[in-house]
Amino acid sequence: MADDDVWEVNRERDGRDAPFVSNFPKKGAVGQAFAPVAGFGVTLRNFFRPTVTEQYPRVKTPPMPRYHGRHQLNRYPDGLEKCIGCELCAWACPADAIYVEGDANTPDHQMSPGERYGRVYQINYLRCIFCGLCIEACPTRALTMTNEYELAGPTREGLIYEKQDLLAPLGQGMLAAPHPMAPGTTDGDYYRGDVTKVAQEQIDWVAEHRPDDPTLPVGVARG
Repeated sequence: MADDDVWEVNRERDGRDAPFVSNFPKKGAVGQAFAPVAGFGVTLRNFFRPTVTEQYPRVKTPPMPRYHGRHQLNRYPDGLEKCIGCELCAWACPADAIYVEGDANTPDHQMSPGERYGRVYQINYLRCIFCGLCIEACPTRALTMTNEYELAGPTREGLIYEKQDLLAPLGQGMLAAPHPMAPGTTDGDYYRGDVTKVAQEQIDWVAEHRPDDPTLPVGVARG
């Protein structure tokens, strides 16, 4: 069936009075003859160009700064965890890849500022689509995404990351939780960024309750 016949059939089917007018000019005899192979133009243009082979994994191309890779659970400058176990990230996840169980902080087991912390935190990277909606939902900026993209593994169980796999490493001057909040502060002070270092009272508390803690500053008595 010719193009004009097809347009006529569509016009009668749609009940339109005006004939269909194409915005594209019809090809000439030569253009119609080469139309079936026109798609190979890209292939032919690159056929004689030199082949570039990526030398991965020996040579790794760094991703863009805002690339969405593996997640990370962040800490405050004194070492307390930012996650408060609110589960908003799990609710926001469209792939149901995040599982969170919150628990209450106690004076002897203060893991984060305020009343609650994330006792269990799992991300199933078999489901995760790296959309970033979870980090948008986090009210304390506890969850961010790194540039790490090498997440393949030999087992399915190994792609379910636990809290210890996601926690950011302790930075210089941080003190491993649990320990009390900085004296004279509230959880709001932490959220606003007013707590910028470890207080001496926190160091003394850890030295008393966990004298063998490796994160204690040099010179503090250890058991």
